[in-house]
Amino acid sequence: MEFNNDLGNKAIQDVIQTYPEIGEILNRFEIGCVTCKVGICLLKDVVSIHGLSREDEARIEAEINGYMAKNAA
Repeated sequence: MEFNNDLGNKAIQDVIQTYPEIGEILNRFEIGCVTCKVGICLLKDVVSIHGLSREDEARIEAEINGYMAKNAA
């Protein structure tokens, strides 16, 4: 998976703190990172370890990259 702005190599807690909408995207796919107290997993690992279908992984990647393209500088 490739995320814009090297976001995939950032800790999920930092990603969600900076971009809360990404937490909402993950929640829609039943990835509960928003409530995780550890939060040190990298975004790219969080998506890949949850056993999602390739289609769902592609949807998450597209939604996050679309969000970043529209809302992040």
